[in-house]
Amino acid sequence: MGGQLAVDAGVALAAVVLLVALVFVVVSVRRWLFVRGGGTVECSLRVIPGEGAPGPWRLGIGRYRGDVLHWHRVFGFRTRPRQVIHRRGLVVSNRREPEAGEADGLLPDASIIEVRDGDLTVELAMSASALTGFLAWLEAAPPGFPVDIHQSE
Repeated sequence: MGGQLAVDAGVALAAVVLLVALVFVVVSVRRWLFVRGGGTVECSLRVIPGEGAPGPWRLGIGRYRGDVLHWHRVFGFRTRPRQVIHRRGLVVSNRREPEAGEADGLLPDASIIEVRDGDLTVELAMSASALTGFLAWLEAAPPGFPVDIHQSE
């Protein structure tokens, strides 16, 4: 009976290890598929509600698709974006450095910008080069696109 229990425990452990490896492979392949097409940037995002405390920071990948930025969580299985930020009517209302408690959960040397897209207000944390690319994407909007960049530091 003791030998059977050891075999069952070994099979269970092997199944758990196999499942973890499979999840890792799926997440890695998903990320590779997002990044291979280009136009992507690593950035964290958190939603700022109208009232109350902001949500938690989520690590993700921003993917530029014409006049929208699709944001996908890094650790997830969905292929559809979690957030869609439209360039038309976008307002960048604030730029700041992370506070002491925030910096631990963000990418190194990240800057934070607050962005409003209609009723949606989010903060994006990204590297200096990614922020430069984001601002260039905003400024490259076709004529007639109302894009508003108000940066305060």
